Amino acid sequence: MPSAPREALASAEPARSTRVARLVVLGRQLVTFGSIGAVCFVIDLGIYNLLRATVMPDAPIAAKIVSAVVSTAVAWIGNRFITFRAERQSGRRETLREGLLFAATNLVGLGIAAACLFVSHYVLGFTSTLADNVAGNGVGLVLGTAFRFAAYKALVFRSTDARRTKELAE
Repeated sequence: MPSAPREALASAEPARSTRVARLVVLGRQLVTFGSIGAVCFVIDLGIYNLLRATVMPDAPIAAKIVSAVVSTAVAWIGNRFITFRAERQSGRRETLREGLLFAATNLVGLGIAAACLFVSHYVLGFTSTLADNVAGNGVGLVLGTAFRFAAYKALVFRSTDARRTKELAE
């Protein structure tokens, strides 16, 4: 009888260490994802303002589209090669698939931020500049970012080879 609790404890230790290892990996992913997001935010803001100050002074929408496309491309490269390097797929077709899913995910994330702004401004009637910024760039950014991270992890960077390798290592 006394050996049964020892066996149970011995089998629980590897499971616990596996959970800890997964949490460490998740923590690293969150830190690198946030760092890449911060860099891309600065890139987006910088390019937008540079374009507005120079070649696109009367074209704020076009300047925003250009800055968003550039910062999204940098985010994809950063997340592909840093945050989700172990999960990314290789091959031309798989890379194209990831790129398209990444773009679609970012459009949904943008939609989340826009929806927060819409609800605040048009449904709740908070029409000040501060309220618009809190709704779109505060609440919307946080919810959109949470969605992006989950979608990148679950949909975009899903290598079956990487998952098989992880399962064999465990």
